[in-house]
Amino acid sequence: MKLPSGAAYFGLRAQVHAQGLHTVCESASCPNIGECWSRRSLTIMILGDVCTRSCRFCDVPTGRPQPPDPAEPDRVGSVLAGLGLRHAVITCVNRDDLTDGGAAHWAATIRAVKQRCPDLALEALTGDFAGDLSALDLVLDAAPDVLSHNLETVPRLAREVRVQASYPRSYALLAHASQRGLLSKTGLMLGLGETLDEVRAVLREVRTIGVEILTLGQYLRPSRQHLPVSRHVPPEEFAQLKQEALDLGFAHVESGPLVRSSYHADGQLELIRRRAQRAPHAPA
Repeated sequence: MKLPSGAAYFGLRAQVHAQGLHTVCESASCPNIGECWSRRSLTIMILGDVCTRSCRFCDVPTGRPQPPDPAEPDRVGSVLAGLGLRHAVITCVNRDDLTDGGAAHWAATIRAVKQRCPDLALEALTGDFAGDLSALDLVLDAAPDVLSHNLETVPRLAREVRVQASYPRSYALLAHASQRGLLSKTGLMLGLGETLDEVRAVLREVRTIGVEILTLGQYLRPSRQHLPVSRHVPPEEFAQLKQEALDLGFAHVESGPLVRSSYHADGQLELIRRRAQRAPHAPA
């Protein structure tokens, strides 16, 4: 990837920093930041920049976070309104220190964005809320257009990769969002030691529970303190898996070495628009 440069990139960075906001693009050391920010595509990270979990693939700092900033939802809405985007992604650090996992703050942020940007298609990339589906319902009731939650890897490697997470908990979250009529999305990193058959099994399972959008990307080691890369998956294998996922019925698939969860997420816009014309979300 090229180093970040250009007026669009530096202008967007200045806007985000002026509002005191965080982005996963910076906090997680995403290799695509130059490309995405140059075309004014970013993923805002709410609830601070310190995570209560210590996933062994992630570069976001772990520790004791500050209390949620009650002014943050309005600042997020202000920045997104100023950018004039058609599509945006918001994500968060895990907040196991909060009784609702940050769900109320999530809901306030989504509503603030929707009020400021009524035509914006919004993806909420959330944690698992420690398995509390009533907390998830607070988020879904605020009506994001896409509910995204990443499985990251296959079940056999889940405990090693996502130390404090639970595969059944993540499946339940995605299934619940799908049952309520939300477009649901998940992503996997490849190159952590999984087999192709294990990946295929996950794709079948998540499609069965209603997930419609999928991302597949290469795991890259942020530092020597993180998990090593087991192998570099060739582009042809990513292309093969994309076709297999489409054959399973996924509506949209991004698959390639540098794909990350929010990479080219604005390419899902037409799918989101079509789904918005269907019946409203089911009540909690």
